[in-house]
Amino acid sequence: MSSSVYEDVTERLAQALVGADPGAWAELDGQIRGLVRWGGLVPAPGEWLSATPPRQPTVLELALALCDPDGRAREAALPYAAHTPALLPLVVVRCADWAEPVRDRARALLCAQLPGLAPEALASVASVVLREGRRLRGEAARELLTARLREVPEAHLAPLLTSEERELRRLAHRIAVERDLLSPARLATIAATHLDVVVQDMCASAAITAAGDTVDETVLAPLLGSRSGRVRAAGVTALRRAGRAAEAEPFLYDRSALVRACARWTLRQAGTDPLPLYRAACAAGDPTPFFAPVGLAECGDRVADAPVLWSLTGHELPRVRAGAVVGLRLLDAVRFPRLVPLLDDSSPRVVRETLKALAPWDDHLLAGTPPPAPPPVPVGVPVDAPVPQPRSWVRRVLGIARRRGADQG
Repeated sequence: MSSSVYEDVTERLAQALVGADPGAWAELDGQIRGLVRWGGLVPAPGEWLSATPPRQPTVLELALALCDPDGRAREAALPYAAHTPALLPLVVVRCADWAEPVRDRARALLCAQLPGLAPEALASVASVVLREGRRLRGEAARELLTARLREVPEAHLAPLLTSEERELRRLAHRIAVERDLLSPARLATIAATHLDVVVQDMCASAAITAAGDTVDETVLAPLLGSRSGRVRAAGVTALRRAGRAAEAEPFLYDRSALVRACARWTLRQAGTDPLPLYRAACAAGDPTPFFAPVGLAECGDRVADAPVLWSLTGHELPRVRAGAVVGLRLLDAVRFPRLVPLLDDSSPRVVRETLKALAPWDDHLLAGTPPPAPPPVPVGVPVDAPVPQPRSWVRRVLGIARRRGADQG
């Protein structure tokens, strides 16, 4: 082996041993295979396997043998990995090996080694297992890890809940929920504060399920106060189970459509029709909730409620005006000539919603407007050459508004 190749492999191995990238081990495996296949490693990596008497290889020698292109060498090197825990990630890589004898021995070794791992080592190996589990034949190692996590002490599982690896965090939370290791209050707090939406949904549902019919403030307060709409929706739905369905009324005006829908369902289950509440909120004047017009459109009637929404397009608060435009669009009550003036609104939010509401008229002529004359044919252009069709007046208005919004942005 040339000194440069030796140094390169040694450096890559050192990076994999101390680094946090679970994919580094598969990359190391591929690099060593390529070097051996093209004669870059001399002597062959597994020569120490035939040494007399047998000896324990160095970490580098064992890593090279575990990545040897010859399946017999990989299989023969696996038993030595039991005495070198640092290379257990390479055993995980071999669990998805194409050669069945290598796979079987690697899986047996991984199954034997997992119970004795410290929490830090378990987290490191688990990240590699989940990464390699995406490969063909990699599911077996994932199953071994999942079975082990269902048995480890709580202290061993706790660090995995905050792992930097997203897939490992999700698996750890799922196992913790299955084993009832987290209280309903803790689950609600995780759901309200975690950044991963999968963990949020999982913990919110688990918190409500674990609390049963005794959902109290320690569960509801974090859920209802979460910044995530899906978590708030879970909390609003849980209000019915807690016998506090009336408290869902403020969430009729939530910024999330899912939360508003859950609030309407909760109130209806308690015998309260949300439509009169929306109509009263929209007719209240200055204290109109920002999303009351949108909620009214989601459950209202075009004939009865469109006039109210049209009146709110002149409200002093931009978010209410924008909500009224959204409501008109949802009710299919948009009237082009009447809505066009809002393209000059001082609020970019209102202009954006107006553009969205007027989009269906993008290729229509305004009623009563004669079609524009075709442009003159330039000098030197053949008479039968295709001439671009003139854009409609509506499309020109919308184009000007979009360019104006882009310039302001």
